[in-house]
Amino acid sequence: MSFILEHGWLLPLFVVAVLYVFSCLSVVREYERAVIFRLGKLLPEPKGPGLIFVFRPFDTVVVVSMRVSVIEVPSQDVITRDNVSLKVSAVVYSKVVNPQQAVIGVENYRVATIQIAQTTLRSVLGEVTLDELLADREKLSQRLREIIDTATEPWGVQVSGVEVKSVDLPEQIQRAMGRQAEAEREKRAKIIAAEGELLASKELLEAANVISQNPAALQMRYLQTLTEIAVEKNSTILFPLPIEMMRGLLGK
Repeated sequence: MSFILEHGWLLPLFVVAVLYVFSCLSVVREYERAVIFRLGKLLPEPKGPGLIFVFRPFDTVVVVSMRVSVIEVPSQDVITRDNVSLKVSAVVYSKVVNPQQAVIGVENYRVATIQIAQTTLRSVLGEVTLDELLADREKLSQRLREIIDTATEPWGVQVSGVEVKSVDLPEQIQRAMGRQAEAEREKRAKIIAAEGELLASKELLEAANVISQNPAALQMRYLQTLTEIAVEKNSTILFPLPIEMMRGLLGK
């Protein structure tokens, strides 16, 4: 330092050198990697995280995020196998696993991933029916993920998940599905009512068989019915009449 002070003309050069060194220092975050091109050639390994030295102006730095990114796939017009026109949107979860390939393998890996996702979404959903789309959404999401991941693998991008976000049905299809659901509910209601009638008839038959074995049981049933009517505090008057008497009258 004393040598520089003795030669005053070296001081500006020292200041410029210090400023140059500081300008070449960069900080790369934990979730980022710096891909460096030196004189246009890619260095073997990306740098980071932490403090890195960039040999400016001969080095060009491209910082790539390694975090999982959420990519919105715009709503797509899809015609299913049973000729139903739909609008379907999806979400793609992806991350960069090879930052160098993500930079040199494709111009913009995010845009390329979106384009691949849109094309795959239309082609895959066009091969299934509406019922399969609504019922097997998880299986279709897995198939979409595998196809998109295979296409983005050469770019150093890994697709960890694909979710079908929304399915917009035409109004006439919604009305038809509503009528179908209503018909299904009416069908189940009629079946349940018929099963109830069948069980009730079996119980009544069993009760009749039990009462027929002991005539006093029928009289006890009469008295129980009178008790239930009296609880209601009404003015109904009931005169129990033996069934045998009615049979005698009908026989005459």
